[in-house]
Amino acid sequence: MAINDEGEIRELLGQKRRIAVVGASPNPARASNGVLAFLVAQGHDVIAVNPGHAGTTIHGAPVVATLADVEPPAEIVDIFRNSEDAGSAVDEAIVHGAKAVWMQLGVINDAAAKRADVAGLTAVMDRCPKIEIPRLGLLR
Repeated sequence: MAINDEGEIRELLGQKRRIAVVGASPNPARASNGVLAFLVAQGHDVIAVNPGHAGTTIHGAPVVATLADVEPPAEIVDIFRNSEDAGSAVDEAIVHGAKAVWMQLGVINDAAAKRADVAGLTAVMDRCPKIEIPRLGLLR
């Protein structure tokens, strides 16, 4: 596996997946809100992770407090955290049993991506699925 491997990104996004969006916000002005809505519209099974809004929904996706509350486990953990805090989210994704971690645009944590890679997860950094899905011709 390689970090930001185009083939792995295509494979990840080309199939319907269970995706946990860590740092999802109900605020429509936030990027996480728009990406979550897009993923839902694309037919993915999306779970939002935000302790301040647990028990609610965002664009029809249930909101849970922590990644550990996502059952069954998400295949992809999409991380809307700053670069430094992304490391703990990646570590949680590894323990969670995810198949991939996805750090959003501007989120770069090489050490965390390498930990994910060593643990056998696909690691994506500084990319956005809302951009990658159309770019790769994967719109549904």
